[in-house]
Amino acid sequence: MTRNARGSNVPPEPGELPRLTTTVPKEYVHRASLAEVFLTSCEQTGENIFSLTGQWPRAHTFFNSVDHRSHDHLQAVETVRQTGIFLAHSEFDVPLGHQFVMRDISAVTYPEHLGIRQTPSDLKIETVFTRERRNTVLGVDITIRREGHIVATGDGHFTCVSPAAYRRLRGAALSSSIDYRPTGEDPGVYGRTLPIDLVLAATGRPGLWRLNPDPGHPVMFDHIGDHMPGMVLLEASRQAACALLGPDASVLPTATVNTFQRYAEFSEPCWIEAVELPARRPGTVTVEVTGRQFGEQVFRTLLSGPRIPRRSTAGLDGCLVQPVSPLAFPAAAAG
Repeated sequence: MTRNARGSNVPPEPGELPRLTTTVPKEYVHRASLAEVFLTSCEQTGENIFSLTGQWPRAHTFFNSVDHRSHDHLQAVETVRQTGIFLAHSEFDVPLGHQFVMRDISAVTYPEHLGIRQTPSDLKIETVFTRERRNTVLGVDITIRREGHIVATGDGHFTCVSPAAYRRLRGAALSSSIDYRPTGEDPGVYGRTLPIDLVLAATGRPGLWRLNPDPGHPVMFDHIGDHMPGMVLLEASRQAACALLGPDASVLPTATVNTFQRYAEFSEPCWIEAVELPARRPGTVTVEVTGRQFGEQVFRTLLSGPRIPRRSTAGLDGCLVQPVSPLAFPAAAAG
C-alpha cells in the first residue's frame, strides 16, 4: 500500500510506476515555490506519532552559512514550521485557507552534522503532534536525523484561524504595505553577504535597529501576506546578535527559543533590541533579542551559539562546540 498526499492508504494502480522522491504539496506547508518545500513524505507510526522524510538542498539561496559549507540553523526552524502546518492539513483536517498563528517555535542544531556535501541532505523527521487547550493549540515536537545522526531537535505551537475570522481580526491591516528603505549598509556587519538579505537598519544607538526587510526577497516573502513573516523576525534576531558583537566576532546560532506576542505590522516601525546575556559555557554567546511596535513587545528570541572570529569562515561545518539547550538559559532570561 502507498500513502497519498493526505496520508491515507490507497492501493497502487495496475502498472503504476515505482514511487519516486517528490515534495509534499506546497500548499500544505504554505509555500508558493516548490524549491522552498523541504518535506517529501509522511507515514503515521502511532497515535499522533509520524515519521516524515525531507531533503535540504545543497545550494539554497538563503539557508546556508556565510562560507556556503553548512546548512543554516534557521533551515531547521523552517522545517519545524513546515512539519506542523503539513500535519495539521494532511492528518488533522485543518482546511486549506486557514491562517496559522505561531505562538512559539524553538530549535537546537548540531553543527558537526550540518555540513553540505556532494549530494542533498536526506532527512528523517520523527514527530509527535499535540493538541492542547481543548484542541485549540496545536503543536509538534520533532527530531531530525541525517544518516542516523541527530541534526536538530525542535518544537512549536500554533493556533488556526478561519478565513472569515482572520478578515475580522486583521481589518484594515490586510491592505497595508511595507515601508522599505534601502540603506547601503555592509551586510557583513550582520553576518550576511548579500544586501538583499539584510532585514535591519542602524539607528545610531548601540543595540537598537529598525526592522527593514526587502519585500522582494524571494524566500522571506515567498508569498503575499499582511504582516511581517515569522522568518523575518527570526532572521532579525540572528542579524542583531551578530551586529551586537562588533567588528571582531560573530555568533553561529545553535539554539533559539522564539515566542510571539502579536503581529509585526507593516504600517509602523518595529524596533529590534539586542542585549548580550551571561554565557553558559566558555566560547559561547547568549543574546536576548526583542521586537517592539506601538510600545508593545511583538516577539522575543533567546539565541545561543559559539562565538566565532568575524573574518574566519573555517570550521563552520565542523564546529564541535556543543549547542546550548534552550533549557539551559539563565533563569533571569527565561522569565
